[in-house]
Amino acid sequence: MRLFGTDGVRGRANTELTPELALKLGRSAVVVLAEDGHKPLICIGRDTRVSGEMLFFAFAAGAMSAGADIVDCGVLPTPALAFMTKHRQATVGVMISASHNPAIDNGIKLFSRHGYKLPDEVEDRIEAHTKSTGSAPAVEGDRVGRMMLGGQEDNAYLDYLQSLANLDLRGVKIVVDAAHGAAYTIAPRLFRLLGAEVLPLCVSPNGVNINVGCGSTYPEAMRQTVLATGAALGLAFDGDADRLIACDSQGNILDGDNFLHICGLALKAEQGLTNNLVVGTVMSNLGLDASLGREDIVLKRAMVGDRYVLQEMWQSGAVLGGEQSGHCLFLNHSTTGDGLLTALMLLKATYGRGIALDAFAAELKRYPQVLYNVPVKNKQASMEHVAVKEAIVGAESLVGGRGRVLVRPSGTESLVRVMVEAETEELANAAARVVVQVLSTVSA
Repeated sequence: MRLFGTDGVRGRANTELTPELALKLGRSAVVVLAEDGHKPLICIGRDTRVSGEMLFFAFAAGAMSAGADIVDCGVLPTPALAFMTKHRQATVGVMISASHNPAIDNGIKLFSRHGYKLPDEVEDRIEAHTKSTGSAPAVEGDRVGRMMLGGQEDNAYLDYLQSLANLDLRGVKIVVDAAHGAAYTIAPRLFRLLGAEVLPLCVSPNGVNINVGCGSTYPEAMRQTVLATGAALGLAFDGDADRLIACDSQGNILDGDNFLHICGLALKAEQGLTNNLVVGTVMSNLGLDASLGREDIVLKRAMVGDRYVLQEMWQSGAVLGGEQSGHCLFLNHSTTGDGLLTALMLLKATYGRGIALDAFAAELKRYPQVLYNVPVKNKQASMEHVAVKEAIVGAESLVGGRGRVLVRPSGTESLVRVMVEAETEELANAAARVVVQVLSTVSA
């Protein structure tokens, strides 16, 4: 089984993702990434999970035993860790987080010295070394790595974000839901520095409440608080703050498709949208194609996963891309998905131009979209089954030329995901059930 998935190494903390594995990964990362003649430097950050410190010290011990110095960046968002890795010109950046997953899970994400997630081939080399021996040449004396406390990482990251914003949010009341996660202090600070009246929500992490009934995965808490307090908008981040889900003053939820639409139009108006191009994923709603198309903006689709969005952006020369989940990339300003930056760009495209967010909520006309997650015994066998392929063709004929059928295996679970878009929700459900029923039968 491959250790590295689409977003680093992830699993149940202390049973699947163990300290022993983290220690081996630390050693292997140094062996693979260290440059001759230079003492390796590794920046490590984490979110608020109870297992974060355990995995931090294990990875750090492995890396120091191979001769690397460690900068303990403390609790901070994933994009801030990527920023600091580049800022300090570290050998590698390491984020201990499982993003939007529950506290029982954790993960280890690796970033290059330039702030980008490591390419597959580099992860493969680290994984191969970890599985083979996980050892490193013995170092002694002053060659053993040391640990240094960071301390100023969040301030440097905040300064950078402020330099991009040029926003005056005085008089704007914002609900900020930090999901009891990595942005629990930095997110409220940022928007207060810009002048907003901030109503903080879910900013009391205890190690186990991260993402529980809050944040971008559960935006209803944010929505209800906006409605109850008369706030202008709400911003909900996930556990490591690389995602954002928002709502306007009426409680309308806005996701990554909305952000690509709003920010795409704003960038085009500023002549900053290269090639009149935006990159989404295969899950992006057909309504986004239509809305962008009316402004002569092309939507290109990548596979689900921010690394695939980034690859397509590089290949096509796009500066804006993202996923429905609210994981957006602004390559002129950041090397990875950044929820705080996305919020700033959203506010800049609306309040920065004197327009409330409410004015944009209804502009993106979505096709009804349904999604079914079907448990299966063997994802690949199910996808290749003749009856399943025939069912997909049948579903496509039902929705005709004004809809889409997308059937794909989950990257992390024993599920096949069936997504259908059509002119009506009834038609979308009917077409989806054609595939779901066959999938359930062949995997029984």
